[in-house]
Amino acid sequence: MNNPDDLRYTESHEWVRKEADGTLTVGITDHAQEALGDLVFIELPAIGRKLGAGEACAVVESVKAASDIYSPVAGEVVAANDAVVAAPESVNTDAWGQWLFKLEPVSAADADKLLDAAGYTAATGG
Repeated sequence: MNNPDDLRYTESHEWVRKEADGTLTVGITDHAQEALGDLVFIELPAIGRKLGAGEACAVVESVKAASDIYSPVAGEVVAANDAVVAAPESVNTDAWGQWLFKLEPVSAADADKLLDAAGYTAATGG
């Protein structure tokens, strides 16, 4: 599995991209969407919601199971991707291109503590 080097990862299978404006874009990894199967429903956190690191904040449901999505770092939700709510299957098609929500982190350095691509690949056996 090819995990992009420009992203950070969590052990709970979220990917994180640092944006130029200091926000963090969050999605689920290709490994996660593959394990879940065909996604049929996505519930995202409300804009303005304050999250703690590791806090369950979203849900993805597939024909197989439902899975919580966790905030990779502490911060405030500043955007939610309504396009994936309307078309959950788009995450199956392009997990790296379909983001779920964006965070304004409490500390920008927190993202640096997440797994890099090699660490995530090792953690998932991929």
